[in-house]
Amino acid sequence: MADRPVIIQNGHLVDPSQNIDHPTDILIKNGKIADLAPKSQQTGAPDGARIIDASGLHILPGLVDARVYVGEPGDEYRETISSASIAAAAGGITSFIMMPQTNPVIDDVSLVDFVCRAARDTAVVNVYPSASVTRGFYGEELTEFGLLQEAGAVMLTEGKHTIRNNLLLRRAMTYAKDFNMVISQESSDPDLASNGVMNEGLIATNLGLPGIPREAEIIPLERDLRLAALTGGNYHAAKISTSDSAKAVAYYKNNNHNVTAGTSINHLSLNEIDIGRYRTFFRLSPPLRSEEDRQAMIEALGDGTIDILVSSHDPQDVNTKRHPFAEAATGAIGMETMLAAALRLYHDEKISLSRLVEAMSTNPARIFSIPGGTLKKTSRADLTIIDLEKPWIMSEENILSKSKNTPFEQARFLGMVLQTMVAGRIIHNHNG
Repeated sequence: MADRPVIIQNGHLVDPSQNIDHPTDILIKNGKIADLAPKSQQTGAPDGARIIDASGLHILPGLVDARVYVGEPGDEYRETISSASIAAAAGGITSFIMMPQTNPVIDDVSLVDFVCRAARDTAVVNVYPSASVTRGFYGEELTEFGLLQEAGAVMLTEGKHTIRNNLLLRRAMTYAKDFNMVISQESSDPDLASNGVMNEGLIATNLGLPGIPREAEIIPLERDLRLAALTGGNYHAAKISTSDSAKAVAYYKNNNHNVTAGTSINHLSLNEIDIGRYRTFFRLSPPLRSEEDRQAMIEALGDGTIDILVSSHDPQDVNTKRHPFAEAATGAIGMETMLAAALRLYHDEKISLSRLVEAMSTNPARIFSIPGGTLKKTSRADLTIIDLEKPWIMSEENILSKSKNTPFEQARFLGMVLQTMVAGRIIHNHNG
């Protein structure tokens, strides 16, 4: 039996894929967008339709998070595919790309198939696996890109690792180009970063902590960009965090190379000062930078140098965070707070809502060639309904992720996800 039609009335639709930013009624049939009607052209609801009144609310295409770490397989105590999907839905995310940094590493067809099956059976959102560029992240032998893509992998990445071997990376980019696959890489020189645990500078010195110079990100990034230009491959700089990185990316984009870039919500919202007195939830990779770099990331997002915004959701068990700062694991959860934290930029009139939606939905779907990022007719009805003016506080007891390592604990937000739909079915409904 087919689901009842659904009509969302009186909501303000923001969909950059269609240049829509105005009140619009949405008709959903059989899990897809059947029709869109501007307020001035509203007509009656179909017989038997379920009506959702979105008066005073905004409707967005479901967010697409392109960098999510999950503990399954191997470390399910940190996060499962199921629990990650529930956290995603609460944050308005209807699709996410899962990193291959699991145990074992997702480097062959059987493991990609495992993720696809587990997602189909247990997840409430769409989960797309990525696969490693090299076997076991050892940086020595390339994986079977074509077979991995056929099995369902949508991205190639070494997770938190950076490929050192220039020739290997050149071959990887050339090989991936044959399948039109994107290689997404975090750039960090392990020798320059060494034993550093936060941004190198005066604050690190005052805290007595070893620093990581900005050059540890910039030098390997510039190497990657040059190789992308040499091979013509599709390269995505996964998480840039410095003004010089943004300038490097802009140069290659302006010269028509197949280059895109992302940054994490953490590097748009926080800086090195937030570490305070050794607060380990703020130990991240790349490290939180200076306020000048944070402002540069905001500017780069606004002008299009940065294409996408990611949560960089990285659940860590309490036992890996409850250590001295230098010994704590890196990473923080982020799917439940990505949109709310991004809306600070909207409320501060730094970035338009349409641009934020483009960076968190339309662009990641386009770059990684996955369904979503739009509410055009016939597209899957993946969407979120938000109240831009609803205040709330992020508290540990409300976190749906299995891990609780958020840098936004007790943060005050303005803007809340009220409902999230996947294929026209409500998968998250805030009652409050």
